[in-house]
Amino acid sequence: MDPGLKEAADARFDEARANAGARDPRNYYRDRLRDLKRTNEQAYAEAVEYYEEELVPSIAEGGADPLQAWRIFGLRLAELTSPGEAVAVDPSGRRRPYAAPGDSGDMILHLPRARGARAFLVGLPSEPTAAQKATLDWLVAGRRALPGR
Repeated sequence: MDPGLKEAADARFDEARANAGARDPRNYYRDRLRDLKRTNEQAYAEAVEYYEEELVPSIAEGGADPLQAWRIFGLRLAELTSPGEAVAVDPSGRRRPYAAPGDSGDMILHLPRARGARAFLVGLPSEPTAAQKATLDWLVAGRRALPGR
């Protein structure tokens, strides 16, 4: 991949993220990519190919909304990890099917169909509510007790 293209994409994403007050999902996605590499090399290769051939160029060349493009990548990565469905969790903690582009106050999760598989965090609002944090703890982190107990 052309380093200049990656730098341009990173700059556009950082600017969009700063303007929106959005969180940066890249470290989380990198960790999920490492997990995928250990468990499914073919899916890992598909994710990397999408990143290099679709995600970075679409952002760098100005054709895609950087925040939405990264969310699409997160959904794709989640689906490659474990097929399932994307849901939005509103500030009250209620879930509904995710529909792009989504609401900035919603937490976006991918719920795998595989029994016992943990949810995959796709997007977290800049200031998650207590209900969203509880959902995150329960479904993504696998915590089964309230904090401090």
